[in-house]
Amino acid sequence: MSNEYILEMKKITKTFPGVKALDEVDFNLKPGTVHTLMGENGAGKSTLMKCLVGIYEKDSGQILLDGEEVKFNNTLDAMNSGISMIYQELSPVLDRTVADNVWLGKYPLKNGIIVDHKKMRKECIELFERLDLDLDPDVKMRTLTVAKMQMVEIAKALMNDSKIIVMDEPTSALTENEVEHLFKMIANLKKDNIAIIYISHKMDEIFQISDELTVFRDGTFVSTGPVSEYTTDSLITDMVGRKVETMFPKVDCEIGEPIFKVENLSSGKQVKDVSFELRRGEILGFAGLVGAGRTETMESIFGVRRKDSGKIYKNGEEITINSPEQALEHGLAFLTEDRRGQGIVGILSVAENIVLANLKDYGFPIKHKNIKKDADEYKDKLRIKTPTLKEKIVNLSGGNQQKALVARCLLSEPDIIIVDEPTKGIDVGAKAEIHSILTQLAGEGKAIIMISSELPEVMGMADRIVVMYEGDVTGIIERDSFNQELIMKYATNT
Repeated sequence: MSNEYILEMKKITKTFPGVKALDEVDFNLKPGTVHTLMGENGAGKSTLMKCLVGIYEKDSGQILLDGEEVKFNNTLDAMNSGISMIYQELSPVLDRTVADNVWLGKYPLKNGIIVDHKKMRKECIELFERLDLDLDPDVKMRTLTVAKMQMVEIAKALMNDSKIIVMDEPTSALTENEVEHLFKMIANLKKDNIAIIYISHKMDEIFQISDELTVFRDGTFVSTGPVSEYTTDSLITDMVGRKVETMFPKVDCEIGEPIFKVENLSSGKQVKDVSFELRRGEILGFAGLVGAGRTETMESIFGVRRKDSGKIYKNGEEITINSPEQALEHGLAFLTEDRRGQGIVGILSVAENIVLANLKDYGFPIKHKNIKKDADEYKDKLRIKTPTLKEKIVNLSGGNQQKALVARCLLSEPDIIIVDEPTKGIDVGAKAEIHSILTQLAGEGKAIIMISSELPEVMGMADRIVVMYEGDVTGIIERDSFNQELIMKYATNT
């Protein structure tokens, strides 16, 4: 082996029933670097990493660590060889302490039989100081923020003397300050010659943090090289196999009369006296920082969250919405931000997920023929990629799961569609498709409310933007006045 690489993966192939997830894929990693894996959802990035750490058994190919061929039967084997993976969906042991989680699976023993809690605590404190982490080893994990749970995972990897750490979408639930802290930690890990394999869909951070990139598409290797050899456009082209002409395919739709109005809506401390108006054919963006109250406002409107006060009007008449069922009856639909937690039902098929909110329309006993007909229609209309409609939705890529949830919204034939972070955690190709769908719906006269934390997205798609800060509406901006500085001024209430 060349001393240049700590890890070499050669001609890795992995097949699932009906799908070749990886087709003779190569990947090489240098010590002390951040190497980012890029590709659309379903491109094979996570599958390759799961083959690396022993979650999946590869069908063929070689994995070399420090020049020696290795085969890991499980994640513990990989961990003992110095490879750790931090997953997008964290799974800490919530009712155990931070120290317990850091030492999980490798508890130090006194006299070979008794857990040495004193040593656990002492070495945790030393490690946290070295990493500049504000963590108490004695508190329960459930008391921590998502960001701090992630820091515990990194500490756990270092306690296991990891030489390679895989990070899958590590910033998806972090604030800007937390992202900055994570990047500082990664820079320090590089100084210790630890190699990071980084998976992310966020273009800005990829170019900020990466030393090298490798691009996959449909389970095949496309390109690799130093980050300096790529531009945003060339990277997107490699990922999707075509040039994406525009990420925000906004077209001027005819904006009609007001269809929906919210007056002085309040709910707890998160929503304070919110008022706005929505028109037919309009995409009304909602912007703000984490904790601004945007999601809570929409949950109050949709009947998920209890309202303390306020009025809601549709077509000039006051309506009452105290439950999601009532919201659906009034022609509203809601695409949740939490796709996995509150959106898809993983054990059900794609077809069942699409019709879930409208099951009563299929009679009793259920007319499965009608379910298939409707699901087929939306599969074709939204170009949902799935082997069959009977496939469990959890096996689809994030972008295709999202399109199935959009189909669920549209099946109820709503006038008003609320989409909360509609492109969160999906790749650039799927983002462009979701944006096209939203633009098309607006063109058909639907009224759309879109929450997004990505300023380029909300500016690219919206006709007007409502900006919130700590539960209050601080500004409403017309399209011809959009600029990031103005939005951030309102978002920080300065």
